[in-house]
Amino acid sequence: MTTRTASCSCGQLTAITSADPVRVSVCHCLACQRRTGSVFAAQARFPAESVALAGASSTFDRVGDGGSRATFHFCATCGATVYYTIEGREDSVIIPVGAFADPSFPGPTFSVYEERMHRWVAMPADIEHMD
Repeated sequence: MTTRTASCSCGQLTAITSADPVRVSVCHCLACQRRTGSVFAAQARFPAESVALAGASSTFDRVGDGGSRATFHFCATCGATVYYTIEGREDSVIIPVGAFADPSFPGPTFSVYEERMHRWVAMPADIEHMD
């Protein structure tokens, strides 16, 4: 078990976790591409009881293809998303991997919406795929 700190760009909003991620995943959906400003989103899911949140956040709710609502918490000062939660999965807090700014963070084991993946992106050979 490792303690890790995720934060926004200005450092005002933080998420500190005292657990290893339950799952690290990559999402190629168009909504995640727009949210991150990148060609995919990489995120890590943690047990909610292992995450300490600090700072003020603004929120944005998005309803996914499956009908569940995701609430994204971002810094009102710098705009960076630090964590989000999913309706019906209150036992988890999801944190974008980039918010940790840690190149040694574990890589993804799960990839979704690959039909929307940019053709020049390559996922690890041993990753689990879900369309």
